[in-house]
Amino acid sequence: MRRVLLATAVILTVATGCDNVVWGGQRISLKKPPPRAGLVAEAAGLEAASQEVEVTPELPTGPILLAGTRTGSQATLVVVGEVQRDALGELPDEDTSPGFRDYFTAQRLAPGSEWVLFSQGARVGRMTAVETGVDDRFCTARPTVSGTVELVPSASEVTRLTALPAEVARSRGYDTYRVHRDDYDQRVASLGLATAAIPRVGAAWPPSVLESRADIRIFQLVRESGRSIAATFVVGDQMSVSPPGPGAYSLFVMGSEAADGYDPSYVWYRHAGSEGKGVPRYFDHLDWDGDGTEEILLDVFGSEHRWFASLARRSGTWVRTSQDSCGRAAAGD
Repeated sequence: MRRVLLATAVILTVATGCDNVVWGGQRISLKKPPPRAGLVAEAAGLEAASQEVEVTPELPTGPILLAGTRTGSQATLVVVGEVQRDALGELPDEDTSPGFRDYFTAQRLAPGSEWVLFSQGARVGRMTAVETGVDDRFCTARPTVSGTVELVPSASEVTRLTALPAEVARSRGYDTYRVHRDDYDQRVASLGLATAAIPRVGAAWPPSVLESRADIRIFQLVRESGRSIAATFVVGDQMSVSPPGPGAYSLFVMGSEAADGYDPSYVWYRHAGSEGKGVPRYFDHLDWDGDGTEEILLDVFGSEHRWFASLARRSGTWVRTSQDSCGRAAAGD
């Protein structure tokens, strides 16, 4: 009889969740058994393994634009950014995305990757990547790719190149490559563009507009009959990575050919004291998004680093569509 009652008490304890049952002067307690050491170790191992899973950096989905220079049969091109319609998206740096640069280089710039080369908006050749590297002259250290170039005969003098991946640019035809060298009238026209812009932007007059001109380029957009001028004027400073002088500023002007000269088409004035140094120069033009309208790539020199900016024509007006973050930070944007 006792045996039956004791079994009944235990069953009641489990079913009702009571802590204790007193029976015949004895206290019987039901307690949760301690976890087995093996299970604890297994759980700890699974947790550690989950923490060791490597997260793959997210790669840009758009084509990558490269830009650089050629010496002889070799070219070294630096990553400019991701093509985002008529603008260029800056790639993550190592501070915000550790491991991105190496992963990106391995996936997009690996030896054997093929690139279509452009200059002055025209397709001029191809390059197969041979080796990769890093260029730390820019505010964000940029991956580079080097290789042997193959150029059409008319582009044998080309030194500045832009490039797009072969898989997105292979179908583009070889437009006529044209070399444009500035002449006396164009040099005078560039001075006129700067002279008209100086009072309009509120800049101080330089001792000599002519002597402040640091760069001039003549180019012609592939689908336009007239030529264009791009000129950089620097006051109290240099068109290089270096500290600016007191009161220094840069003035970048563009003009398009008209019946009686060159009409102003774009002005970028930047005062080093209030915005930080940022001296832009024309690098090249290219329809990098393939929409039939060309964009312009600018190379910009700061006090400690270089960066890139881009121009595009929207509603018939040239505007700055992108600029690397270090340029915007210096400008206080």
